[in-house]
Amino acid sequence: MATDFRTQTYQGKPVLTWWQGTGFGGPSSGTDYIYNDRYRQIAEVKAGNGYSADGHEFLITPWNTALIVADTITTANLTATGGPADQAVIDGIVQEIDISTGKVLFQWNSADHVPYSDSENPRPASAAMPWDWFHINAVHLDTDGNLLINSRYTWTTYKVSLHTGKIIWEPGGKQSTFKLKAASGQVLDSAGEIFAYQHDPEAIGNDEYTLFDNESDGIRVVLPYSRVVIVKLDLAAKVATLVKSVEQPEGLVAAAEGNAQTTRNGDLFVGWGALPYISEFSPSGRLLFNARLSDGGTSYRAYRLPWHPAG
Repeated sequence: MATDFRTQTYQGKPVLTWWQGTGFGGPSSGTDYIYNDRYRQIAEVKAGNGYSADGHEFLITPWNTALIVADTITTANLTATGGPADQAVIDGIVQEIDISTGKVLFQWNSADHVPYSDSENPRPASAAMPWDWFHINAVHLDTDGNLLINSRYTWTTYKVSLHTGKIIWEPGGKQSTFKLKAASGQVLDSAGEIFAYQHDPEAIGNDEYTLFDNESDGIRVVLPYSRVVIVKLDLAAKVATLVKSVEQPEGLVAAAEGNAQTTRNGDLFVGWGALPYISEFSPSGRLLFNARLSDGGTSYRAYRLPWHPAG
């Protein structure tokens, strides 16, 4: 299968990129591909250090490296938090890869920086069943070049130093750096969070970020509809404010996947993930476009991007 098909820029030229492999949604195995505007493959990217690229993310940086994610199954001693001594766990990996050489330039492992007790996903009944405690589903760049690493099951996005790997801040979750609040006309979910089970953190400038806010994992529902949220961070006062949101037009919950793209004119283009809908909203939140994919089809992400193939 293929995921995250989109246009990007590589070495100053427009390209088409995607991940192709098996096992999307859990531990997966695949390769990221780059094709030029003549539909010819010019590069492929594989994870290094014995890992395999996961389909959740393939981002080409402005300095022509690749940011990718991977999963690894290992064993953790959880006796300190009342768990088994030999719990199988799925840890999340981020790698920055030199596209031309395949060299790993940077690597980050969730288990080195986030305690297992931060997870909102219940442990399985058997220690032998891998616990998807973190579920990494995005790595993006903040405006200063550091990383935004998203965890579906700790209900937060981590800003991480691309140089040291240290967590700089995390809004929401069990160890939030910020006090959470909602602006007038906005609501927090039933857990008092701005977002939960979320995807796709995007920096839009002025310490504001968009996130696709699922609010459900298909079992637990924290808010009865999915939405896109815009969060304003006050770094000095340590306050994160939900300043704006747009709700799923049919009032439905997307139990997985999803993204929100801010277009050049300020519109919000939304792929509703596991729901078969794609929408576009004006800067004021007015619904401009709403399409339903046929036969119950879904798309991991949806984009509105320019593409001009070579003649």
